[in-house]
Amino acid sequence: MSVLDTVKHAEQTPDVELPWKALGLKEDEYQRVREILGRRPTGAELAMYSVMWSEHCSYKSSKVHLKQFGAKAPKTDALLVGIGENAGVVDVGEGYAVTFKVESHNHPSYVEPYQGAATGVGGIVRDIIAMGARPVAVVDPLRMGAADHPDTKRVLPGVVAGIGGYGNCLGLPNIGGELVFDACYQGNPLVNAGAIGVMRHEDIHLAKASGAGNKVILYGARTGGDGIGGASILASETFDATKPSKRPAVQVGDPFQEKLLIECTLEAFAEKLVVGIQDLGAAGLSCATSELASNGSGGMRVELDDVPLRDSTLSPEEILMSESQERMCAVVEPAKVERFLAICEKWDVIATVVGEVTDGDRLEIFWHGEKIVDVDPRTVAHEGPTYQRPYARPAWQDALQADDAGALARPATGDELRAQALRVLSSPNVASKAWVTDQYDRFVQGNTVLAQPEDAGMIRVNEETGLGVAIATDGNGRYTKLDPYTGAQLALAEAYRNVAATGAKPLAISDCLNFGSPEDPDVMWQFVEAVRGLADGCLQLGTPVTGGNVSLYNQTGEAAIHPTPVVAVLGVIDDVARRTPMAFADEGHLLYLLGETREEFGGSVWSQVVHDHLGGLPPAVDLERERLLGEILISASRDGMVDAAHDLSDGGLLAAVTESCLRGGHGARLVVPDGLSAFAFLLSESAGRALVAVPRSEELRFTDMCGARGLPATRVGVVDGQELEVQGEFAISLAELSEAHHSAIPNLLS
Repeated sequence: MSVLDTVKHAEQTPDVELPWKALGLKEDEYQRVREILGRRPTGAELAMYSVMWSEHCSYKSSKVHLKQFGAKAPKTDALLVGIGENAGVVDVGEGYAVTFKVESHNHPSYVEPYQGAATGVGGIVRDIIAMGARPVAVVDPLRMGAADHPDTKRVLPGVVAGIGGYGNCLGLPNIGGELVFDACYQGNPLVNAGAIGVMRHEDIHLAKASGAGNKVILYGARTGGDGIGGASILASETFDATKPSKRPAVQVGDPFQEKLLIECTLEAFAEKLVVGIQDLGAAGLSCATSELASNGSGGMRVELDDVPLRDSTLSPEEILMSESQERMCAVVEPAKVERFLAICEKWDVIATVVGEVTDGDRLEIFWHGEKIVDVDPRTVAHEGPTYQRPYARPAWQDALQADDAGALARPATGDELRAQALRVLSSPNVASKAWVTDQYDRFVQGNTVLAQPEDAGMIRVNEETGLGVAIATDGNGRYTKLDPYTGAQLALAEAYRNVAATGAKPLAISDCLNFGSPEDPDVMWQFVEAVRGLADGCLQLGTPVTGGNVSLYNQTGEAAIHPTPVVAVLGVIDDVARRTPMAFADEGHLLYLLGETREEFGGSVWSQVVHDHLGGLPPAVDLERERLLGEILISASRDGMVDAAHDLSDGGLLAAVTESCLRGGHGARLVVPDGLSAFAFLLSESAGRALVAVPRSEELRFTDMCGARGLPATRVGVVDGQELEVQGEFAISLAELSEAHHSAIPNLLS
């Protein structure tokens, strides 16, 4: 690409060849750019269109289906800002608003685990800042390859170190997330990152450039050569060993610079200095300028020479495509520019006026006095290609579902059941994730009231009243491969249930939809069904989608990952002092199983660990039952009827009771209910269930409430002793349970 390309030269040289293919554009997309401009693009314009029209930035394969989230959105007064902004915002009461979002940094984290994961955290935190909020916590849903694969030992420690290093340096507690191992993620791990921020209603800011004459200020780190086309292009195609290394495309993060950026931005907000703001993430300056101009009421003129650089040899195209971290773009009235720059200087943040809002409708960018970009910003930011990708139910789907896990050999004796129980508890997907979470600071800032391994993380918002919010992320690729519609709803249901189990009322969701190549009709069908399931489920539960992320091309060659929609549910609790933890804290408390247990083993941990099997149907989902269960858990928490609660999901009742026992240091004696086998009682993964510990003094009040509302509540045991005993079947000491549960992942990674 030549820096001599200008708009005038482009008009006069229509036949000059440009590297549109190398920048990721399809031939028809390049022709459309020419039609929009009425000429060939300049090199700088081509750079902008290529990154902004990438799959990662434009959602060109998914946006026709994502419209369901708006069309089916439940009516709620809680939603203050919905889809389309940097992050969604919900009202949590007392004049407070909370913004939250989940995004992916999958491909960069495989190429360069530490920096890929670290900059994923940095990017999602800047989205939260851009809404006007102070970040208060992060979460990290992770999916890795087989736990015993050598490359997992390369990727996982690097990813965890990157997340912990960046988040810890920012002083943000990591309060939730997941770690799932499966061979399908071997060449394409999923590193999703989420963040939560808190603000007052009046402090909400949006990404728009309005007011002719207002100045455009780029502030934060200098622009460098790292991350050129990084997330935007790297995440828009599959991995292929025949292509050149993508390592230079991974961004490099500096959390200390980001901390200064946070404080600088919040002080500018507090003094009402900012008209509009946009963080620089994927597509860098191309995104910030085109989106700000597109969302505003005028145009924009930018002097690219004024952009502070770390590398003076960068071409204008590279400056526009760079995804260097810790940068933001603000629109400021001329009279307030001096004060804005003074605040930046106070925080040792580089800030430069690089342009201004114009009264036209064009985005014009200049370099060395020559105009190198002259475009309608809407065509760059919002009017990219829209694809109706072909999709069809896979030919193999019926056979997969017909391969029922119910036909697998089950344990015949109590000893066999005990042995399989220990195998499940020591399997990587059920075992303690303390090796990961101990590397994160979960309690910095002093407002964390619940964190891993609790069902949901919880943060205090108001120290005087105890107002708080909870968040949980969940997803199950095995379920979703068996049935994408049901699998997406199960992810929603589990996150909803996890939040309710702590006593918080679910309000809204963000999602991160991780799938293979949209050019594969099988994968596209999985995506369409999952989106439909999630939209229908959110409508039924009354939890609107506030925003999120689509991550496609998650595959290596022809091998796609399991379809993995990850759902983050945010909830609110009036007083965090009334939260419900998962630990069995006192002996003598009665254990009640809420919901119904059925013979459901499709996609279960047991089928995977004991039989290396994936087939059949996932557990049935009943969202009205989930809503009822949530209401019971929230009411019981508020009224002091339960001392502990834990949702049932992966690993069934066995995993839940073990985690609650080990968390509290007390054992449990369980009795298998009539009509159930001990095997199904312990290992079924039926949805819509929770285990609660009820003080004897509250038993009658609790069971009356469940009976009046029609929720099955079965007394299945008591908190007692120092072992987990299933009467008539087996007993395992807490010491043996702890060894099995806590040593599995360290042993695999040592």
